[in-house]
Amino acid sequence: MARLADYFVLVGYDPGKRGSGDGQGQILQRFPEKDWEDNPFPQGIELFCQPSGWQLFTERNPPTFFVAVLTDINSERHYCACFTFWEAVESAQPQSHPRNGEGAEEEEEPSSPVQPAQLFAPKSLVLVSRLDHAEVFRNSLGLIYTIYVDGLSVSLENVIGNLLTCTIPITGGAQRTISLGAGDRQVIQTPINDSLPVSSCSVALLFRQLGITNVLYLFCAALTEHKILFLSSSYQRLTDACRALLALMFPLKYSFTYVPILPAQLLEVLSTPTPFIIGVHSIFQSETQELLDVVIADLDGGTVNVPECVHISLLPEPLLQQTREALSMVLDPELEVADLAFPPSTISASSLKMQDKEIRAVFLRLFAQLLQGYRWCLHIIRIHPEPVIRFHKAAFLGQRGLTEDDFLTKVLEGMAFAGFVTERGAPYRSIDLFDELVAYEVKRMRAEEGNKQKILRHIKELAEKLYKNENPYPAVTMHKVQKPTEGCHLRLHQKPFPRLDEGTVQWIIDQATAKLQTAPPAVKAEKKCMVPSGPPIAAIMERNGNALANSARRLEVVRNCISYVFENKMLEAKKLFPAVLRAMKGRAARHCLTQELNLHVQQNRAVLDHQQFDFIIRMMNCCLQDCTAMDEHGIAAALLPLVTAFCRKLSPGITQFAYSCVQEHVVWTNIQFWEAMFYCDVQNHIRALYLDNNEENHVDEESTEGPQEAKSALEIASEQLRLWPTMSREKQQELIQKEESTVFSQAIHYANRMSYLLLPLDTSKNRLLRSSGLGDVESVSNSFVTNSIAGSVAESYDTESGFEDAESSDVANYVVRFINRFVDKVCTESGVTNEHLKGLHVMIPDIVQMHIETLDAVHRESKRLPPIQKPKLLRPNLLVGEECVMEGLRVCLMPDGREEAAGGNIGGPPLLPAEGAIFLTTYRIIFKGTPTDPLVGEQVVIRSFPIASLTKEKKFNIEAPMDQFIQEGLQLRSCTFQLLKIAFDEEVASDSAEVFRKHLHKLRYPQHVRGTFAFTVGQSPKQAMQPKAKEKNPSLRTLSKNLVKNAKKTIGRQYVTRKKYTPPTWEQRSSQHFPEDNEDEISVSEEMDRSTLTPTTTIRPSDKMTINHLVERACCRDYQRMGLGTLSSSLTRSKNEPFRISTVNRMYAICRSYPGLLIVPQSIQDNTIQRISRCYRQNRFPVVCWRNSRTKAVLLRSGGLHGKGVVGLFKSQNAPTAGPSQTDSTSLEQEKYLQAVINSMPHYADAGGRNTLSGFTSAHMSSSDFSDKRQPKLGSLMKQVMGGKDDGPGTISRGGKWGSIRASGRMSSYALNMEIGSRLAGKDLLGAQHNGTPSEASFLRQHRASLYIIGDKSQLKGVKPDPLQHWEVVPIEVFDVRQVKASFKKLMKACVPGCHSPDTSVTYLRSLEESEWLSQIHKILQISVLVVELLDTGSSVLVSLEDGWDITTQVVSLVQLLSDPYYRTLEGFRLLVEKEWLSFGHRFSHRGAQTLAGQSSGFAPIFLQFLDCVHQIHLQFPMEFEFSQYYLKFLSYHYISNRFRTFLLDSDYERIELGLLYEEKGERKSQQVYKSIWDYIDRLNKKAPIFFNYMYAPEDGEVLRPYSNISNLKVWDYYTEETLSEGPSYDWELTQGQPEHMEEADRQDTSAPQTKRKIIWPCYDNRSRVEPDAISKLLEELHNLEMELGQIPERWKDTWDKVKASQRTEARQEGSRTPSSLLMSSGLSHHRRSLGVYLQESGVGSTLNLSLDSDTSSTSTPSSGKQGGRKSTSTLYSQFQMSESENRSYEGSLYKKGAFMKPWKSRWFVLDKTKHQLRYYDSRMDTECKGVIDLADVESITPGTPTMGAPKTVDEKAFFDLKTTKRVYNFCAQDVQLAQQWIDRIQSCLSDA
Repeated sequence: MARLADYFVLVGYDPGKRGSGDGQGQILQRFPEKDWEDNPFPQGIELFCQPSGWQLFTERNPPTFFVAVLTDINSERHYCACFTFWEAVESAQPQSHPRNGEGAEEEEEPSSPVQPAQLFAPKSLVLVSRLDHAEVFRNSLGLIYTIYVDGLSVSLENVIGNLLTCTIPITGGAQRTISLGAGDRQVIQTPINDSLPVSSCSVALLFRQLGITNVLYLFCAALTEHKILFLSSSYQRLTDACRALLALMFPLKYSFTYVPILPAQLLEVLSTPTPFIIGVHSIFQSETQELLDVVIADLDGGTVNVPECVHISLLPEPLLQQTREALSMVLDPELEVADLAFPPSTISASSLKMQDKEIRAVFLRLFAQLLQGYRWCLHIIRIHPEPVIRFHKAAFLGQRGLTEDDFLTKVLEGMAFAGFVTERGAPYRSIDLFDELVAYEVKRMRAEEGNKQKILRHIKELAEKLYKNENPYPAVTMHKVQKPTEGCHLRLHQKPFPRLDEGTVQWIIDQATAKLQTAPPAVKAEKKCMVPSGPPIAAIMERNGNALANSARRLEVVRNCISYVFENKMLEAKKLFPAVLRAMKGRAARHCLTQELNLHVQQNRAVLDHQQFDFIIRMMNCCLQDCTAMDEHGIAAALLPLVTAFCRKLSPGITQFAYSCVQEHVVWTNIQFWEAMFYCDVQNHIRALYLDNNEENHVDEESTEGPQEAKSALEIASEQLRLWPTMSREKQQELIQKEESTVFSQAIHYANRMSYLLLPLDTSKNRLLRSSGLGDVESVSNSFVTNSIAGSVAESYDTESGFEDAESSDVANYVVRFINRFVDKVCTESGVTNEHLKGLHVMIPDIVQMHIETLDAVHRESKRLPPIQKPKLLRPNLLVGEECVMEGLRVCLMPDGREEAAGGNIGGPPLLPAEGAIFLTTYRIIFKGTPTDPLVGEQVVIRSFPIASLTKEKKFNIEAPMDQFIQEGLQLRSCTFQLLKIAFDEEVASDSAEVFRKHLHKLRYPQHVRGTFAFTVGQSPKQAMQPKAKEKNPSLRTLSKNLVKNAKKTIGRQYVTRKKYTPPTWEQRSSQHFPEDNEDEISVSEEMDRSTLTPTTTIRPSDKMTINHLVERACCRDYQRMGLGTLSSSLTRSKNEPFRISTVNRMYAICRSYPGLLIVPQSIQDNTIQRISRCYRQNRFPVVCWRNSRTKAVLLRSGGLHGKGVVGLFKSQNAPTAGPSQTDSTSLEQEKYLQAVINSMPHYADAGGRNTLSGFTSAHMSSSDFSDKRQPKLGSLMKQVMGGKDDGPGTISRGGKWGSIRASGRMSSYALNMEIGSRLAGKDLLGAQHNGTPSEASFLRQHRASLYIIGDKSQLKGVKPDPLQHWEVVPIEVFDVRQVKASFKKLMKACVPGCHSPDTSVTYLRSLEESEWLSQIHKILQISVLVVELLDTGSSVLVSLEDGWDITTQVVSLVQLLSDPYYRTLEGFRLLVEKEWLSFGHRFSHRGAQTLAGQSSGFAPIFLQFLDCVHQIHLQFPMEFEFSQYYLKFLSYHYISNRFRTFLLDSDYERIELGLLYEEKGERKSQQVYKSIWDYIDRLNKKAPIFFNYMYAPEDGEVLRPYSNISNLKVWDYYTEETLSEGPSYDWELTQGQPEHMEEADRQDTSAPQTKRKIIWPCYDNRSRVEPDAISKLLEELHNLEMELGQIPERWKDTWDKVKASQRTEARQEGSRTPSSLLMSSGLSHHRRSLGVYLQESGVGSTLNLSLDSDTSSTSTPSSGKQGGRKSTSTLYSQFQMSESENRSYEGSLYKKGAFMKPWKSRWFVLDKTKHQLRYYDSRMDTECKGVIDLADVESITPGTPTMGAPKTVDEKAFFDLKTTKRVYNFCAQDVQLAQQWIDRIQSCLSDA
């Protein structure tokens, strides 16, 4: 029984304390006056009666009632029910005024004679109780008020006395009727079980006020210990809300600050650091604004505000979702049927009281699901005298699979859960609803998951139980309590509340107490029982069964591997080992490992040999490395006994245990892990203690009953606790002692265990753990652990114990402290006696010391063990003459960003990382090794690249996974698209890695070109470093020296310093020596002016040689081939030759970077040339490098103009010039020079009169097969290059008359230049309308210029075109070398990324685009195609960009390649490169940064870019090239490899200077060392067809016009592919000879069945070798057969030519004339895929085809469009296309008027120039032709007019009529421009005819 109320208090307003604004309350009376012994009077009641402060009011308020909660020092809650009403204040005495100050009565202040207003002060009746019966309190206080206010004839003292003496039962569901003696009656029901909270309707109200999500937030915040503040303007609601939140948390109890109503004076409590749940009146909302870490719930506004810095962990999914759904089913049942067509009429939520219980049922279920199986993780460590219980949190989280879950982790760490374990952990106690739910209903809840009806039924069942608990009896008797009359509080003359008589009340209380003392004490009958545990977690989590099934195979592997280890089958074990390590990622496999290892331990010991020991250790380490410090899966726990069991004998008497090798895991330094382990072991021992006792007693019974299930420790404990009261005192003592000693012995055991795992093997050095970096490399286990101990244990221990002398202490001290701290904690918790504890503290240092001594011996012995064998280093094959500079350093090749080698997304074998060595030779850096993954087998991995191609090296550090050894690594990047990411092995000293880097650097950047491999090959590397070599061949050297001297003399010293030089003035030059040689074959066309020569000129023999050599040079051969310069024996020369070969530069005097012989116009004198050369950069004046054999147009190249030259050139002649006349004369000469070039063109002479286009064409396109078809094309081309597109009107031309080419190559940014484009096209294409300006000078010159100068836009600023001149300047914007470098760097990073990026496809393509490499290639191709067009239409072109040696060279070479089929042969391509790149001085050494001098400028791949362009053209025209793609890759690789001398140095002059150019025939030292790449290619080509393209079937005189759109360009596979089996395949000798030995290896094993199947790995095998194409294979087989037959095998080329010839004759007999029939039959047709792209190019949606390329020619393939009598390649290409795209020159849709009286219909029209007809189809996709209009019959084409039924929306200018001999066709296009296009097309067809 308990008192209903402890105290009754009357609190009033204190008039004396009104000083500082707010008034105060005072206790007027309290009953009883002295405190109860069991319940002292709570302090501060007067604050809580008026929580918002005591104030006076000007009117009477109605009475209020609320319940405040106070918590006393013993955390007991006191419920204070406050009933407040207002009384008038006696009018204030005058003398009281000064005391008021500025008090609450300011209203009274005006000192007028007016009577002050009446004021009212609050007064409160307060009941203080420990029971929460709010309604009873409300009624009782209400009754007292009613008696007072209505003046009932009942004694207040009696009522209060009765109230204070009323007692009621606490629980048990009793019903009790009470009366206070005023004719009233109340019924009190007590809950059945007081452990369940009572909530009446408060929970339901809370959900109403805040909604589901908000309450869930608050719920999670309360459980995870956040601060929660409720705001409301109602005190009662604040109390209810707080009560509701606590009710939801059941079965957890809230143990922090809990103040449902906080008074104003105590607001600073809100800034307390501890969590709380507090309610505050809304008027203080502003004060709560600055609270940064408080979750504020506004009950009136229904909001919950979570500050930014607070992160509330929510329930784990799927529980969160399930809870939400269940709550909405309870709170909003209409939601389910809201969408039904016929909703049931009677759906309504339960009554509020019932709803309240349903919500609580949802949360009860939630807790049952969250905590299911919690009893299986309880450790009982003492049973007697008091049970001591601990909860194994990590195990619980691990088994539930929720280790990552924030919410549950925080809840388990919280105070509430600790209280839960203390309260509910006990195995023997009374149980409530929650215990039953968590034990018996979990299975049911799992089964019902997802079934809403069943869930709802379960909720209702639980709700019933909860409801029953609160209201055990239906209310039979009604309450009867008098209420005051309405509005009584407003009565005017209400007497104040009377003073009560203390004596009377006290007397009533005393009587009652006396009565109680005589009554017998009420015994609460508790039904104790054993708490059910419920199903173990494992049984609950079974639904993950499928995951277990998958891993069965893995477990099998683990078991097999372990059994192999113990059976000593080491090889087998080794094979399985990687699979085991992979399996260890799974939990099941780790458990399996511990179980298997357990089987091999006998009597706590298992002695292994070294190899077995090594395997077991590696497995244990692998097992532990994935464990967290919590060890939630109990892996470390299971291994702990094993690490002290497995051992190996190091020497007699010295044994090493496994623990010394598995120390570096965090778990061992986690004190919670040790505690959990300790408690677990203690529990087992205590269980064993009681089991043994039982078994002694019940042996006979047991045997009869058969095997029983083993009892759990909790069951045993509950049994013991039941028996405890019945035992004798001695027995009890004995048990307590036994338990205590069990715990103590375990503590000793653990002190030992901990010292094993915490003391590092090498304790000899008393190392400071905090500062210790790496452990010694040589010790078997590095002392990584000690670091972590230092971090976690020692520091915290120090600070706690006040030991700060860490400096002097060592490992041992740290460990001792760690163990001491552990022992202290567990022993005090488990009740070990103090004596024992002291004994332990004495023992621990001894234990540690002993262990250190044994370890020293072990450490000493373990160092003597031979190290584990590493794979032996493989030596790489070297070239002849290549020598090792540094022997192999052992390294590991790490995977970089390329996925294929590491297994990546294609899932190949992981070839990387690979172990091996890095070798540095004079030529290459080579890695050779084997993959670390044993499953990949015995593959050899080779990655190498030439040293000369190294572009970047950077250091990096990586941590090796197994032994925490930080390795240093190097990342070496090469411009042959290779990356070596190597980590040095620990045996490599860091200084040798440094030496490696130094050597590498020295070899990469030699002092001089002589230091490169091409020169040093064959010499010993030491010698290579010496600056001078002996002169081997004096004659040659002297020759070159003379030459050089001569040149130096000529030019003076300026050039030699290699700076930008100013050309010497003419006066200086006039003193030149021109040695003259009349016997020479080369006729110098002009007699030298003798006066310029010194009289003593005699010819030296060396000069003779020079000229001879010059004639042999490539350019000269090529000039002869083109008939540009004749070589006649006499000086007389037919003057009608337009060009001559000039020897003006034979001493390289005029231009150092030009070849010795140059082609200039016949009419220009040599001395003029000297003057002209000064206008150009680097003196590179315009020279002819190619002539079109058909149109006789020439291609010239030069450097860009110097500033002043340009202006002079383009100024109109009569403009006065301020400068000296000399400049003028120069520019005149320059002009004369250009004019001379123009005059050399045959058609120039008679073109004077007829400058119109038609005249131009008819007169000069004399070659019959040339048609004017291509002209419209040219215009659009020019526009594109200069930056225009055929845009619609409204585009304004930028930059005046000239457009621009952007370096970026993005069309959108181009300015438009219609006018020049249209002029080129020979038509004024509406120029005026397009530009919006009249087309100015276009009418003056409708003809095409004879010479176009392609110049750099930036140089040609301010140049006015002169209508009178015959040349035209095309200014374009090009990218400079800097941009190429930057772009190339990005390209390398894109194709060979240094490290793996998360998002594969996107990043590769994106970085490729960002590199802009393809845009640059697009630009080069675009310019080249333009120049080809111009040359092909008979205009000459001078390419004059930058210095004339980078882009100029690219463009000029591509133009020749596209225009002249000769250059597409092997011989021709060589000639082209030698002429344009080598002779014309592309700076290979400088651009390739080949020497120390070029190091700063970096690598610029100009030549590579050119080769890439060739590759793009090759892809588009696979039949036009004699050489294969491999040939291009070969050149790309070797032009930077420095293996050959061909591509060294910057010009012919420098090569002569070094004596490279003209090597004497006898000079070649050995057959093997080739100095020229061309000789090498020739030799290889004779041997094998690797450079040959079998699809080569050239057209005569075919001009190629490739597409240059970026969409047509492909990334060259040279950038992305690699061959790890042999390294780059471009050093042919190195990669030969391997296949044979592979086959031999296959043959040895004859017993096994032979398989034909070959596995080809991407990035590993060389595909062309492993799986050669059909023709190569046949040729190889032929060769082998001939060898077997003993014949001398025929050269492959001869065989091939024979086959081809016979093929041709066959074809001829069959009457077919296809030159490619051989190709068709040779099964190579799949190579044609490259043409699949070129189907009709017009945009799908548009009717007009604006694409640049589709107007190229008659067919839609890139081709020449020459219609000869025989089939051209173009038609050949089109054989492979869909038939419908055949011969569609132009197509689109038009409306056509039907015959008479028929409607207009839209049809698809195709204009076919080849068949000369206009066909039409029903739709674009239609293949059947609907009709044909023969163009031969067309008479005229005229603009038409709309007729009836014509399409309405179309402009009338879009109509046109076609008149044939038979009838008139009416057409209508979609708009005017389209109509114009059609008219033009048809016209041009007609004019062609």
